[in-house]
Formats: sequence, structure tokens, C-alpha cells
Amino acid sequence: MKKLFRAAAVAAVTALALTACGGGGSSDPSNVSPTGEIKAREISWLLSRPADGAVINIMKKLAGEYAKDHPGFELNLITTPDRPSYIQKLETLAAANKLPELFDTDATPFAHQLAKQSKMVDAEKLLKSLDVYDDYRPSALDYQRFDDGSLNMIPFQFELEFVWYNKALLQKAGVAVPTSLDDMPAMCTALRAAGITPIAIDGQDQWPLERYVAYQPFREAGPDFIQKLKKGEAKFSDPAGQKTVEWLASLGKAKCFQDGFSSQGYSDAQNQFTSGQAAMYNIGTWELPSLATDKLSPDVRDDIDFFTLPTTAGSVTAANEFVSPSGIGMAVNSKTYDPLVSDFLKFALKKYPAEYAATGALSPTTNVETALPANATPLYKKALEKANDLGDKQAMPWDTQLDPTTNGRLQQELVLLVQGNITPEQFTSTMDSTIAQNAPKFFK
Repeated sequence: MKKLFRAAAVAAVTALALTACGGGGSSDPSNVSPTGEIKAREISWLLSRPADGAVINIMKKLAGEYAKDHPGFELNLITTPDRPSYIQKLETLAAANKLPELFDTDATPFAHQLAKQSKMVDAEKLLKSLDVYDDYRPSALDYQRFDDGSLNMIPFQFELEFVWYNKALLQKAGVAVPTSLDDMPAMCTALRAAGITPIAIDGQDQWPLERYVAYQPFREAGPDFIQKLKKGEAKFSDPAGQKTVEWLASLGKAKCFQDGFSSQGYSDAQNQFTSGQAAMYNIGTWELPSLATDKLSPDVRDDIDFFTLPTTAGSVTAANEFVSPSGIGMAVNSKTYDPLVSDFLKFALKKYPAEYAATGALSPTTNVETALPANATPLYKKALEKANDLGDKQAMPWDTQLDPTTNGRLQQELVLLVQGNITPEQFTSTMDSTIAQNAPKFFK
């Protein structure tokens, strides 16, 4: 399998080489207004998004419209929805200096290295030069920023993450919506006693479980904890770190997640919740079409609701502050940035928000209103309205913050901790030593 991937990676580098070498970019990240003739050609976008999703469909449409006035223009979409495979492909192409004109990335330490190497256009200057910067939600842009405040990615989404729950199942178990994160282990125990799976989770992709490790520190110490932890300036052995380790272990002991969760995927978790087998499901507004329209089975439709991330006693963050990501961002390759790329982005970014909002999704900008689908339930509007009352702090997903080696080890150790295969003490020792060994390579 590894040999097959290496071959695929080499093929990807070769296939993209011609495109990446096209154009006449200056490699100056701050040169956001290149001058010269607009020469139509094919440009490529390396993506990590659903192939049939709204972002890709809209950009295909806009590229087609742009091509009508620019014969010879084509937007080549290179899609790898599987995130781990995509990250490997991105790193391979970056190492070979063969990144295409546009490429997806989170604000990870690896991406920050690319920015420091002047491989990414300054997105803040770019958006301002296109006169669209002020249209964006500040939180959507902040999600894409690096620790130093620099912005090198453009958001195409804005999402809110909730805990969706089945009212009938909670009632059957005699439990209420938790008012504190600390209530959840006992809640899971009660649900299990009633023969109900407490939480459906996608264990295969690892990031859903990693969301949980971020919650207690965000409430206990705020967003600064992960900023310090990833650099080795804070530890899992610290009070906020120990609180999340012990909490995760207690979730495991209470059997909060479905049996065999680590081998079950995204659709498995979704099906368990939407079929009424699981009481809760932690997911974002990108799932509104599945959870808040008549596509949801009438057997459970009237029982579905959601709550936002619970607080804890002494929380330093507010109830209206939780995970509100703007998705993976799009970076612009400074090496290939030329008048054509600039002109196409100006055309597309001005038209995109209205097209995206028309699909029923929250736009990363505030200058358009999301259209409610004709088949939406009242829950759809309720979820959208939460975007109007967000606090200033947001819980960052840790997989976008940690160095790659530490993140990979954390994902492995989390499964072992929750399954009871290792103790909290073992988890703490392993992760603190992993961070100490790897963080200095990325955070100097």
C-alpha cells in the first residue's frame, strides 16, 4: 500500500509540474496586484473537499462563467476528500516545489512553514486589494490565521459545531441536556443502563475524537492553553491538561461511544444517530441537510434537537463560545500568482458568497443571507441563528494546531485512553514527552 501511495505521489508531482510552472508569478507574497496581460490558461486547485459538495460545484460554475470571457481558461480541480491522504499529497508536492496555483490547507504548523518560505500569497492584502476583506466574518478569518496573526488562507465556509441529541432517548433514560461537561460521564452511564448508545462518533477519521480533548481546556484555561501546549510551554500534566485526560478516561469508562467506535466511519456514526440508535452526535452545521430537513426519517425527525458545548464550573469562556470553524482554507501559490490568477479570484470571490448562501449554508461573509431550503424543519433556522450570537473566543480543533508527529501520536493515544488500554498517567507521560521532542522542530 505504501509503495502504491509513493507511486501515486510521484505521479501527482509529475502531473502538476506543468501547471505549477505556468504563469509568471513574482514569488513575492505581498505583491497582490500583479501587472501585465491576462493570458488564459489552465490553473489547478488541489482540494480536500467533497467532490459533490457546494464549494466545488459553485467554483466549477464560476470558472465556467469566467471562461466564457476568457477562452482557454480552465480550473482543474484535483480532489482528495480523504484528509490523511490529502495531507501526504500536499506535503509531497510542497517538498518537490510543485504546488499548484491554489491549494487547500488548515492553519497548521506545516502550512506556517510554507508561509515563512514565501510560498503563499498574503491573503489579507489580497482580500483587501479585491475590496472584499470587510465582507468576511472576523471569526471566519481568525480561524485561518497563524499564531502571529498573519492570514494566508481564504475561507469558503463558516460552520458551527453542536451536540445533536434525541429528546426521546434522553427521556427514556431519565436524563436531561447536560449543563456542564462534567455531567456527561454520568449521563452516558444512565443511557447505557437504558440500553441506549450514548454518543455516535466517527472513530476511523480520528479528528472527531480529537475534538473532545480540546473541550475541557477551552473551558478551564481558554484558547491560550493549546497555543502553549503545542510549543511545550504547557503540559498535559498541568491542571487544565489533567482535567481533560481524566475526563476522557471517564467518558471511556462510562462507555460513552458506540462499541467498536475506532473502526467505524463517518457514515456509520451518522446512521446510528439518524436511525435513533444513538442519543447524541457531535457534528457541525455542514450536516444540516441530513439533520434538519425532511430527508431525516419521520421516525426521529420531531425528536432531534441540539445543544452547544456545555460550560463547566468556573469556565473562563462563555456558553456562546465553542467550535466555529471556517473549514479548510484555500492558499494561493505566490510562485504562480499572476494577472490571470488575480483576475479570476476577483471574479470568483465577489460572486461566491451569494451562490454559497443560496445552497442553505452559512457564508463566511456577512453580506449575504442564507436561504432556508424548502424542506427545512424549524431546527434549521434555529441552528443558523446561533451564528448571530457568537462570543469573541473560539475553540480551535487541535489537529490544526499541533505539529504533525505530535498530532498523529495524540490521535493514537486518545483511542487507547478512551478504550481503557492505557492509564491517564501513561497517556500524560507519553504525550508530554512527545511534545517536548517534536515541538521545537516547528516552533522556534
